[in-house]
Amino acid sequence: MLATYVQPRFAAAPRPGVTDHAPVVVVGAGPVGLCAAIDCALHGLPVVVVDEDDTVSVGSRGVCYAKRTLEILDRLGVGDAACARGVSWNVGRTFFRVDEVFRFTLVPESDHQRPGMINLQQYHLEELLVRRCNALGVPIRWRHKVTAIAEERAGVRLAVDTVDGPYELLANWVIAADGARSPLRKMLGLDVEGKVFRDRFLIADVVMEADFPAERWFWFDPPFHRNQSALLHKQADNVWRIDFQLGWDADPEEEKKPERVLPRIRAMLGDDRPFELEWVSVYTFQCRRMQRFRHGRVLFVGDAAHQVSPFGARGANSGIQDTDNLVWKLRLVHAGVAPKELLDSYSDERVVAADENILNSTRSTDFITPKSDVSRQFRDAVLDLARSQPFARKLVNSGRLSVPCVLVNSALNTSDDDTFAGWMVPGAPADDAPVAINGRQGWLLPMLGGRFQLLVYVDNAASWRPLELLETRDLPAVEVIAITSIPTTVPGVRSVHDLRGRFAQRYDARTGSAWLLRPDQHVAARWRKVDAHQVQMALLRALGRTASPAAAVHATAQAAA
Repeated sequence: MLATYVQPRFAAAPRPGVTDHAPVVVVGAGPVGLCAAIDCALHGLPVVVVDEDDTVSVGSRGVCYAKRTLEILDRLGVGDAACARGVSWNVGRTFFRVDEVFRFTLVPESDHQRPGMINLQQYHLEELLVRRCNALGVPIRWRHKVTAIAEERAGVRLAVDTVDGPYELLANWVIAADGARSPLRKMLGLDVEGKVFRDRFLIADVVMEADFPAERWFWFDPPFHRNQSALLHKQADNVWRIDFQLGWDADPEEEKKPERVLPRIRAMLGDDRPFELEWVSVYTFQCRRMQRFRHGRVLFVGDAAHQVSPFGARGANSGIQDTDNLVWKLRLVHAGVAPKELLDSYSDERVVAADENILNSTRSTDFITPKSDVSRQFRDAVLDLARSQPFARKLVNSGRLSVPCVLVNSALNTSDDDTFAGWMVPGAPADDAPVAINGRQGWLLPMLGGRFQLLVYVDNAASWRPLELLETRDLPAVEVIAITSIPTTVPGVRSVHDLRGRFAQRYDARTGSAWLLRPDQHVAARWRKVDAHQVQMALLRALGRTASPAAAVHATAQAAA
């Protein structure tokens, strides 16, 4: 058995002076705040992180990181390290008492780089992100506590306390990643709305040697924990996460005592299996969010903006996806290429995602913790039927797991061409596919940078006339990439071979089809045939610059020049 985890301690950052300035300040050095800071650095936005603590999280906390989040971590430069450190899995199994009644596979088809999920303790991910910040030169000011915030005409003024005394930090923009209790939210007099669930759960991180497969196991009414639910899955370092439903009347402080925790674990694992207890916590949960995630120059992300129950692994995943949506927009606004109103689309799009997460999380919670005898009878009948009836298995809900939000109603999308099949509609995150670049095998998504990309599908790049897009000072550059069905290398043309035809299959590609991808790799537009003018107009819409007739005339004139 391995020793329990020892938290690193980071040196308190010295006070920079009486007054300091940064274009972007991230408040909170959890996984969401650190991802935001890394993304800012990669986009060329000078950023400072402040955090009142001097270490990573206590306990495993966030554990499951979904395929889409792993693809974002790839772009941030920590995907390989996270997957190497974590435990990959695709299969989940659900039991009713002693019988398996439902099984799912997160990635049912082959040819994806990343698994459906990895399990990795939050403290490990935070350490990887801290190292990445250090490598990029992103300053993290440990033991710097924000005590007051005031928005001014040109920016935001933060009062910060340190071990060396207070100072003022002036920022053009503040990203509030300071957690579910968000002191910044309270300082601004803002609130969250939603529902707190009347139930309690015990988390126990157990270090043990076990040959159980790397799968998610969930029980309803198991013999070792009657009339309640339980969960088991593996993390890094032979640490296993165990959850026990306790009921609303349970005393949180009493339930955390070893004399209460250890018998529960032994009943589950058997008396003869040795283990060490690493961390214990009792929690309740809630599904709620702020009305808007943008308040002037303060932008709320992660748990500071929205909270969900842990069933479905939607907390950290949705928070990291918040930053993926936000930072490219912030860069373009800061550079004067897009209007400030583009940041409203961050709130609009991620509020939709939060509502989708809250809906799915609430449904899972209602199934797992019935609120009446009738609800429990219905749930148990579903579970009983699921043993033999396929239709009932579709109703079993032990936590619908995190999937990315498809932003079909985003104002940044260009109207869709309805001749396409499949789910790669405007608003969808781009799907991955195995590709070859100059004869070397790789994957589509990692080769796409954090900029606008135009993917054009062609049979043979040697016979393709590249689409010339005019670059202007007031529009970001668009990189044109030819996706080819025949491997060819043509000087001056960036071509990528669709190695096993997966791109053509997943994107319903035909010769001449094109997709405009946003810097966060969501599809902004797609066409069966495309010209430079169409791309310019779609780009203007994706920048939030569709309201001005003069802008449309300007783009038309550019395309005709």
